[in-house]
Amino acid sequence: MHRHCKSLLDAVEYLGVGFRAHVKTHKTLEGVRLQVGEAKTEALLVASTIAEIEYLQPLLHEFIENGRQVNILYGIPLPPSQVDRLAAIGRQLGQGAISVMIDHTSQLNHVARFADQASFPAGVYLKVDTGYHRAGLPPSGLNKDDLISKLMNLDSLGKINFIGLYSHSSLSYNGSTTEQAMAHLEGELRGCLDALEKNSSLFYSDKEITISIGASLQVTSIENLVGAKSALSEDAKSLRRTLHKVVTDRHCGFRTKLELHAGVYSLLDVQQLSTHSRADLGDYEDEIAISVMAEVCSVYNDSERQQPEALLAVGVLGLGREPCAAYDGWGIIDRNDYSSNTSNPDRRLIVKRVSQEHCVVSWGVGQIVRIYPNHACITGALYGWYYVVDSSEHGERVVDVWERASWWETSIAR
Repeated sequence: MHRHCKSLLDAVEYLGVGFRAHVKTHKTLEGVRLQVGEAKTEALLVASTIAEIEYLQPLLHEFIENGRQVNILYGIPLPPSQVDRLAAIGRQLGQGAISVMIDHTSQLNHVARFADQASFPAGVYLKVDTGYHRAGLPPSGLNKDDLISKLMNLDSLGKINFIGLYSHSSLSYNGSTTEQAMAHLEGELRGCLDALEKNSSLFYSDKEITISIGASLQVTSIENLVGAKSALSEDAKSLRRTLHKVVTDRHCGFRTKLELHAGVYSLLDVQQLSTHSRADLGDYEDEIAISVMAEVCSVYNDSERQQPEALLAVGVLGLGREPCAAYDGWGIIDRNDYSSNTSNPDRRLIVKRVSQEHCVVSWGVGQIVRIYPNHACITGALYGWYYVVDSSEHGERVVDVWERASWWETSIAR
């Protein structure tokens, strides 16, 4: 985890772009420290829930006391039920510490209410849909119901502080090469530039506009541009040119600033590795920082079934049920937990079937195995803490316990 966080920080510094760390995967204070590093004067974060932001407050206060510029973005278009809690956090952290995103005119009232309660305006990103279709407005429809015009008016009145455009696109999860990952990042960036161009007459020309883009796969693909030992591919050259233009040139008369955001890169998972977004990544055992330890409770290896299988004491509630395009299963067993003396070293033991509390693999009784999950964000959310091991010690000793912000509050179960 330390290595993944450092390599991305080194890459964004090498390219001269900004970085905003998403905390939703690990949800820990210690993980945030690794993501923002110690050298930078700013700590820019994204959180998916207000509970995460509340949990991070002591660390954010520490950063501020040490002279770091702190800003945390609430990572969904602002719902009215969360304004009071967000404003209370803002009052504690101070002006400039809170940002939100919007993609509908009704949310402007909520942002104005934040300013009244916090006594300072929130930073505001306009959410752009660059093709992923989870949230946001398309470039050609960004001014739906005069959204931009009303936003600029509130900015002039001091009710908001307009920052720029924000896109999150996970289309790169469908890729399988470094070239595809880089192309997805460039495509997302061009989508935001298109939104700026199509609506240029509506933004105030004296504003510096931040373009914030990313998902872990396409963002970490920039590491392929750092210290390349061989000639760059055409995709890599095109991405580097586009990144450079946003940082150095004016677009439609505006000064632009580039900010990348990512989260699951810090842990990685089977799904992330299967896309090959970075050329220098190793195998599951080398790269995935999160795993689930599970006990083997029964074995079926005497022709009871078509092939030998074993029952493990973990299921959907401990692994999640996120599929992965790379294979037909729900988790990969660590190769160190079984003999590697096989005629087919590429063959892996996998979690083949899952139920609520149990799963089925091929194995032997009584041992504990390590399972690498398909999706670190989902699997991590099923636990209250991590037992932390140090890979430099061969991962044989627990050196720390990290507590997670693991509660959920924006929906009510009835």
